[in-house]
Amino acid sequence: MSFFRSFREFTLIGVSALASATAASAAGEVNIYSYRQPDLIKPVLDAFTKETGIKTNVLFLDKGLVERIKAEGANSPADVIMTIDIARLMEAKEGGVTQPVTGNATINKDIPANLRDPQGEWFGLTTRGRVIYASKERVTQTAITYEELADPKWKGKICVRDGQHSYNIGLIASMIAVHGEAKTETWLKGVKNNLTSKPSGGDRDQAKAILAGGCDIGIGNSYYVGLMQTNEKEPEQKKWAEAIKVMFPNANDRGTHVNISGMALAKNSPNKADAVKLMEFLSSGKAQQIYAEQVFEYPVMPGAEPSAVVKGFGPIKPDTLSLADIAANRKKASELVDKVGFNEGPES
Repeated sequence: MSFFRSFREFTLIGVSALASATAASAAGEVNIYSYRQPDLIKPVLDAFTKETGIKTNVLFLDKGLVERIKAEGANSPADVIMTIDIARLMEAKEGGVTQPVTGNATINKDIPANLRDPQGEWFGLTTRGRVIYASKERVTQTAITYEELADPKWKGKICVRDGQHSYNIGLIASMIAVHGEAKTETWLKGVKNNLTSKPSGGDRDQAKAILAGGCDIGIGNSYYVGLMQTNEKEPEQKKWAEAIKVMFPNANDRGTHVNISGMALAKNSPNKADAVKLMEFLSSGKAQQIYAEQVFEYPVMPGAEPSAVVKGFGPIKPDTLSLADIAANRKKASELVDKVGFNEGPES
């Protein structure tokens, strides 16, 4: 079976196709395995090709990326891995399919230390806040903390997606990093008892529920607000966005929990020199600007400006906790979700 035929079940885009293992390792090309939707990364990859002349080939997988690379072994054509969150970056590192990029002055200058792996095996490119979607009609306060979500005043007023989803596990892991496991367990029980019903749907569904009066506040990623506001294919989503205001938790103390989209160098990259050039380009201010505007996220480069749409959410003060430290608590966070029966919804 040819290399191309073995990828038939996946979406494949790029300036040229990954047609064969030999072609995939040709000079002047970089092969990207991506968890991020192809249309979201295409503009920044096009800019890279225009500036350097190096072609990019993108293989999109919605699951099984690490398993795919491990199965390909030493002959894997993967050069760069692009992911949508810290969980998948850690999965790649722990799965042994990445290699370190250390001492790179360009990358280390543009990407803050708390948003890259201490061993250089992954790097953040954009951030998004885990924020509160609050009803413009029914929520009058303008500030909130994550800790406050456990306050009984919110009983029957909070909606959220599955507690085991990686976005929520990241938030819970950050709470463990700040407060310890015991206090976080108590907090999570409080949040559970304030839910309107069992967790369900995605982040956008929480905004939809707020418009319908099903809850007053939801927990969601900031970038979904931009996606809803600009959705021309499904204009009803604009109404969901109009019904909510974005509140950045803990803006007056440690800051809002952020997650990242990111990149890593594949373990057996056949085009390593060009792959590192791509990583340097992606870390640059120019690329971050293009990428962040496309996905309605925040550039990680200090001083880089978000898009006008994102600015409209209001200023964000990111939590400066190391994502590596937060990621270390993800297993405990997942165990707490099950321990308190979070996905079973409120007790009464």
